[in-house]
Amino acid sequence: MNPLAGLKHLYARSRRLPVRIRIAIVSATLTAVILIAFAAVVGRLVSDRLHADFERELRGNAATLANAIGLNATGQPLSGSLDDIVPLANDAEIRIVSGDGQVDRASSAAVPFSPPDTDRVATAGPYQVATAQIFATTPTPIGAAPTPSYVQYARPESAVDETIGRLWWFLGAGVIVGTLLAGLAGMAVANRAMRPIANLTAAARDIATTRDPSRRIPEPESDDEVAELARTLDQMLRELDAARSETEGAMKRQREFVADASHELRTPLTSILANLELLEQSLASAPGADPDETAAVGSALRSSKRMNRLVGDLLLLARADAGRLGGHVECDLARIASEALEEVAPVADAHRLGAELDGDAPVVGNPDELHRMVLNLLENAIRHTPAGTAVDLRVAESGGTALLSVSDDGPGLPAGMEEQVFDRFVRGEGPADRSTRNGTGTGLGLSIVRAVALAHGGTVSAGRAAGGGARFEVRLPLADLPEVEPILSDS
Repeated sequence: MNPLAGLKHLYARSRRLPVRIRIAIVSATLTAVILIAFAAVVGRLVSDRLHADFERELRGNAATLANAIGLNATGQPLSGSLDDIVPLANDAEIRIVSGDGQVDRASSAAVPFSPPDTDRVATAGPYQVATAQIFATTPTPIGAAPTPSYVQYARPESAVDETIGRLWWFLGAGVIVGTLLAGLAGMAVANRAMRPIANLTAAARDIATTRDPSRRIPEPESDDEVAELARTLDQMLRELDAARSETEGAMKRQREFVADASHELRTPLTSILANLELLEQSLASAPGADPDETAAVGSALRSSKRMNRLVGDLLLLARADAGRLGGHVECDLARIASEALEEVAPVADAHRLGAELDGDAPVVGNPDELHRMVLNLLENAIRHTPAGTAVDLRVAESGGTALLSVSDDGPGLPAGMEEQVFDRFVRGEGPADRSTRNGTGTGLGLSIVRAVALAHGGTVSAGRAAGGGARFEVRLPLADLPEVEPILSDS
């Protein structure tokens, strides 16, 4: 694996860690680097110092022994026995050797003494050996040339190595403990620093869940960047709350206006429709009626009917916005669907209508609103499909709900319109719409379907039918019918 790619992968994984963990890791890593460097320098300096002190001690002890021994005029040591010298050796190994390498006396034959060398401390196996020349302390005859003698002082280096080993052990333990403490301290500092941000996150999550911008974000006690962020978010929420209040007020006034205008228009429109229908009947029965006048009255009557339907749709949606839809009457959805199918049949002679009503589908609601919902679904299918299209209505119990579906084998819904078709004033381009100048739909039919379904505790969805056309499904909760106890006969 490429080392650079490995580092990139490790960096990418580290970015997924929480911030407090990353801060703790960085703190521990930096502390470990500093402590390791400090321990290396201190350990090296102390080790060198201990070795130097050990060599100095060896040289000093060797010189002390050499002065204590001394030589006579013949060049031989004054002491006649090494036993007199060993107590001065401080538990070390010593020997006296002549300049030609002849060993005069030695405390142990097992020690691998090196040749005499007064210039340095020599290494002989596990021992460090210091050599000092023994000088005569008695007068020497003129012309005499005594053979120089040396005393060698040897001690094992293990004593210093043990001390240095303990030093490195303590330094390593200090690095580990210091790194752990730095990591814990970094975690504690990060937790304390991130606590206000965690509080902001929790408050923002609650506001997002409740969709209530009137709630406020608590301001941290510290006056730092986090507190400034909290104040900024709180100010943003106040502005959003004010904008929401203004929007809700405007929408409320708009709904009130639509409801009032629709209600006020209902009476004059009813009067206009009645008069136009009478006028159309009069012209139809009057001999010699002007065809242009008859056509104009017919066009006005159709426009008035569309206006009356639009006003009715607006009134129903205004009631839905006010939460005044729905009811508490037990009704049979299958029977309501059958009646709606019979009502739409006269205007759907060019389509092939089919129905599959599997028994009863008892629901609780408003029969008129449910009838309007089914009627809108059927009219929507007829309006947006060409002649000869099959439109199928089905009502059945499914999964503890009453399922009502209207499907066709027409061109289907445009891609991405499955949710938008239920928005208000969204109109399709069906054959019936193209047959007239302004179309026959108001763009509110499916909005009413959704409003009625939601008001009755149900759901509505749009999708593609098995034959490639459009399919609309409405699911309503079934009515809780009392269970009938079976009658047991005495026989």
